[in-house]
Amino acid sequence: MDSVQVETAASLTLEISQIVTPTTTLVPSKKPVFRISKDTIRTSLRASTVDAVLATVFGITTGGILLSNFLVELDASPVVFGMLSSIPMLVNLIQPLGAYLSERTTSRFRYALRIYGTARLLWLILAIAIAIFSWGGISSQQLVVMTLLIVLATHLLGGLGCASWMSWLAMIVPRRLRGRYFGIRNSAVSLTNLICLPLTGLVVSHWYGGNIQGYGVVLLIGVVFGIVSIGCQYFKVDINPQLQNSLGSTPINNTDELVVAPTISIWKNSNFLIFLIYISLWMFAVHLSAPFFNLYMLDTLGINVSWVTLYGSLQAGANLLMMIWWGKLADRVGNLPILIFVGIMVGLTPIFWLGISASQMDIWLWLPLLHILAGVTWAAIDLCNNNLQLAIAPIKNQSIYFAIAAAVAGGSGALGTTIGSFIAQFAIWDGLLGLFAISGLLRLAALVPLFFVQEPGR
Repeated sequence: MDSVQVETAASLTLEISQIVTPTTTLVPSKKPVFRISKDTIRTSLRASTVDAVLATVFGITTGGILLSNFLVELDASPVVFGMLSSIPMLVNLIQPLGAYLSERTTSRFRYALRIYGTARLLWLILAIAIAIFSWGGISSQQLVVMTLLIVLATHLLGGLGCASWMSWLAMIVPRRLRGRYFGIRNSAVSLTNLICLPLTGLVVSHWYGGNIQGYGVVLLIGVVFGIVSIGCQYFKVDINPQLQNSLGSTPINNTDELVVAPTISIWKNSNFLIFLIYISLWMFAVHLSAPFFNLYMLDTLGINVSWVTLYGSLQAGANLLMMIWWGKLADRVGNLPILIFVGIMVGLTPIFWLGISASQMDIWLWLPLLHILAGVTWAAIDLCNNNLQLAIAPIKNQSIYFAIAAAVAGGSGALGTTIGSFIAQFAIWDGLLGLFAISGLLRLAALVPLFFVQEPGR
């Protein structure tokens, strides 16, 4: 973890010193200007990276493969898996409300502390419920319902805070360094996944009390990491949303100095609206099948959770190796060309799953290769989608733009997951394999609006 902090600060110091000059943070003048000193930026970026690393440990234990395996052990149905994946997306519909509330506060940090602190502490309820289940106090069905309720409650809270958090980070990271910084930050996240995912998988699968008890142990550890990660945000420069909204629109030069500029109504911003069309189609197509790859391996193919977590580590490793490279490339050529080219590869990936079985060849060769391909491609998709959204959204009422985009993406993604769960449950169109094929074709079609999006500064 320490090596990541040093690398982040050292690699960005030179560029930051060329972009900003030491001055008082957020000082309004006759012509409103936004500046942050290079030392403050360096400290904030380091804190943000450590925050991301610790939050990743929390995310590993409260979602993904471990939570899916936990529900498999409880004999949950495919509809439950669909609900589990649709809830985090569907609750994004509440993000505009969260953005509205956050814009009326005077501190991004205090708002995040209240929202995310409460959300992460709620997971302690599930850890206690697992202990009660082990003693025979509740049934497996009751535990499944409780899990879904906690997922719903925590993601509702997260939906209230996400737009504000993104706007906070967008104001801190220099525009010219976004590709490189997010590449470094996401690489630190991938390294954490690479190390922690197989370790937690081993703990769960080899726990003497069984997989369910093992999951309860790693969940408790994950909550501790999640709370500490929130504490790291104290070291990021705080932003007053009231002052941010007085600055105006987007940067007008190659520095990260923001001055007042004419603003455009959200619904008259054609570039943003085209981006919304793209992100809604893309999220629907991706999440039509995304929640069911782990289910396919764990349930249909009967692969042990240790193998599945190992595949996840390979994916994280590939993500780690490529993230910084994608970030530097995005800074040079822009995000749109990368999204189109890599998006085609991501569209073809579900189709590659059609020939996968539980044979030794597939377990030892093709499944690892598919996860490595996913790690390489999704490193580019996640990074460039984020950077493109940051570039398109103006500074004034920025969190509102992020909230609307998240709401549209969440709603369409949840719709895709819901439809996908019913296809998987009732074996429509050949069940999961037919679902993978349809998802691949829709992913390719979703790329069309990208040809009409204009990336500012390119």
